[in-house]
Amino acid sequence: MQQKTDFLIIGSGIAGLSYALKVAAHGKVMIITKANRDETNTKYAQGGIAAVTYAPDSVEKHIADTLDAGDGLCDERIVRMVTTEGMDRIRELIHWGADFDKDESGKFDLAREGGHSEHRILHHKDSTGAEIERTLLDQIIHHPNIELHTHFFALDLITQHHLGEEVTRSSGGIACYGAYVLNLTTNKVDTILSRITMIATGGAGQLYRTTTNPRIATGDGVAMVYRARGTVRDMEFIQFHPTGLYHPGESPCFLISEAVRGAGAVLRNSDREEFMMHYDERGSLAPRDIVARAIDNEIKKSGGEHVYLDCTPIEREKFEEHFPNILRKCLSIGIDP
Repeated sequence: MQQKTDFLIIGSGIAGLSYALKVAAHGKVMIITKANRDETNTKYAQGGIAAVTYAPDSVEKHIADTLDAGDGLCDERIVRMVTTEGMDRIRELIHWGADFDKDESGKFDLAREGGHSEHRILHHKDSTGAEIERTLLDQIIHHPNIELHTHFFALDLITQHHLGEEVTRSSGGIACYGAYVLNLTTNKVDTILSRITMIATGGAGQLYRTTTNPRIATGDGVAMVYRARGTVRDMEFIQFHPTGLYHPGESPCFLISEAVRGAGAVLRNSDREEFMMHYDERGSLAPRDIVARAIDNEIKKSGGEHVYLDCTPIEREKFEEHFPNILRKCLSIGIDP
């Protein structure tokens, strides 16, 4: 079966859906996803989105924090663009219907996370990603120019190679005409031709034995682009989240939001010592790479298998209000934070 569209978007997370809403004014849009429409990394994001909202915070502070946390790996031009435009993107989400938590005065209830010098994290309880995914899908479903197909597994990008031309990594002017897609309902391969093809397939966490990423995060997009180009210009950054929780008999792990440390939780080693001050003056609010290396070092020193995240500094009512899903999950496996 052959289909034609102006824009083909592979992936139904925040990147693909927001792009779809932007380009729908310029033509017909088809979104495909290999699982259920909301089964994305976006849905599982807990903590929130960083953006400069109120004084005394500023864009320059946010830029400085980001460059510091990036430890020399950041492209400052991109950092400036993202931090400067951040609040505009937040306003778009709010306009589309996203509900971010507010305090009693009506101002955003901003949290703080590792690596940030100010409270600038907008959130929806501990399920911010799910709220954003819900919002975007609601807009997509009601848009006349957008159609979304679930259980469509993208196999390959269509380039000149599929027209009989030789394409190598040194070839110039490689064009994309769409994608070959396995329809998991019919078990047949469909051809989708498009003027523009957007790869928004998310990460590759499932390449690792232990990951908090959902099962669909298998790096399909990276692989397709590599096959089409012979190279991938911008490989993704794989990060280890320092507070994944493991428990026998459950799924491999689930994520304890970084916002829990931002709310006051501290890391302790097997001797119950708060150890992060030995590694960074910001303690448990140091950036993730520093925290992850510190945890690894403490585990090696003790010969154990884990460290502890001590949540007792957080008032119980505050924990219940801000982290209801984390609390529910912990209690379900016999852990009272």
